[in-house]
Amino acid sequence: MEENEILEDQIEANDNEEQLEAEQHTDEVEASEADEQEQLDPLEKAEKELAELKDQYLRKVAEFENYRKRTLKEKTELILNGAEKTVDAMLPVVDDMERAIDNASKSDDVEAIREGLDLIFKKFIKVLEGLGVQRIETENKDFDTDYHEAVAMVPGMGDNMKGKVIDCVQTGYTLHDKVIRHAKVAVGQ
Repeated sequence: MEENEILEDQIEANDNEEQLEAEQHTDEVEASEADEQEQLDPLEKAEKELAELKDQYLRKVAEFENYRKRTLKEKTELILNGAEKTVDAMLPVVDDMERAIDNASKSDDVEAIREGLDLIFKKFIKVLEGLGVQRIETENKDFDTDYHEAVAMVPGMGDNMKGKVIDCVQTGYTLHDKVIRHAKVAVGQ
């Protein structure tokens, strides 16, 4: 019996070895599957992250495009309707001019017509000042190329008038401190 027992022990040992090898093989297969799963998980994570970033990018591009279109539309509206405030402020002056023209044909009093025109002119200047338009002062001022344009040089005015504005040929104006028309002046030489 001893031989049988030895054979059985050997068979059992072989079976145990085969079982251990099978278990090791199963562990190796599971480990390799786990490795593959771990390798797939980062890949899947990267693909998800890529999809999210692509979605965010597309949304930002669409948002910027909408912003660009909106600002372009606003700019166009400002250009088209920007003069509305100015025109609206000048309409009362136009109404006064129409009344003055109508009344000038009915009256022979030149002084009354002159007074009416003077009042309309003052009202018009007041409207312009309300819009930010200011006259460029030239009387007894030094010639300044930022505000004045010399159209004539007047010789023989003496040393105290050299480089000074002698006469204003055309009034200049600024709009919010920006020159919109230089004053045309005669300068002492």
